Amino acid sequence: MQPEAVVFDIGNVLIEWQPERFYDSVIGEERRRAMFAAIDLHGMNDRVDRGGHFTETIYECAEQYPDWRDEIRLWHDRWIEMAAPVIDHSLRLMQALQARGVPVFSLTNFGIQSYDLAAGHYPFLRQFDRDFISGHLGMIKPAASIYEALEKGSGIAPERLLFTDDRADNIAAAAARGWGTHHFTGPQGWADRLVAEGLLSQEEAA
Repeated sequence: MQPEAVVFDIGNVLIEWQPERFYDSVIGEERRRAMFAAIDLHGMNDRVDRGGHFTETIYECAEQYPDWRDEIRLWHDRWIEMAAPVIDHSLRLMQALQARGVPVFSLTNFGIQSYDLAAGHYPFLRQFDRDFISGHLGMIKPAASIYEALEKGSGIAPERLLFTDDRADNIAAAAARGWGTHHFTGPQGWADRLVAEGLLSQEEAA
C-alpha cells in the first residue's frame, strides 16, 4: 500500500542540528565537554520544545549557572548557527514530493519562537502541507500523544503515513503505532526509500 502522506522530522533531516559542534568551534572541545557534563543543556532545550519561551527558558538557565552564563546564552543568541546548514538533498526530496502532489507534513521537536526564527532563515519551513510542531502542541517526541495528534489532525490512518527521523527512539514510537518508518542516516538512503515506495522516480529523487 503506497503511503498517502510523508512526514519529515526537521533537525538532522532537513537542517543539521549539532550544538556540540557549534560549541567546539567557539569554546573548544574540552571546555564544551565540561559544560555539557555540568548542565543538562538538552533538557533545557526540551523545555523550549515543549512550549517554554525561547529567551526566558535559556536565560533563566544561564542565571542558574553563573560560571557558564555567557556560554549558555549562546544557545539563544547564536542559535541559528547551531541549526545549520540545510541538508540540500533532503530539501529537494521534500519539494519533489510536493511537486508530485504528495502531502508532506512536519513532525518536529521545536520551540515556538525558535521555529519562527528558523523559518525566517529557511522559508521552506513555512511550506509544509501541515505543521505539527511540539512547542505548539505542548508535547515532544517520542511521546505517543504527539503521533496521535498528527493522526487526528491529518485524518490519515497510521499505516498510510511514512515518517523519517534521525532518532531511533522517535522512529520506534511511530512504528509502534503502525506508521511506515525510515531511520534517517543520510539523504541518499531516504531518497532510495521514497523511490522504493513508488513516491518518486530515480530522477526526481536525485
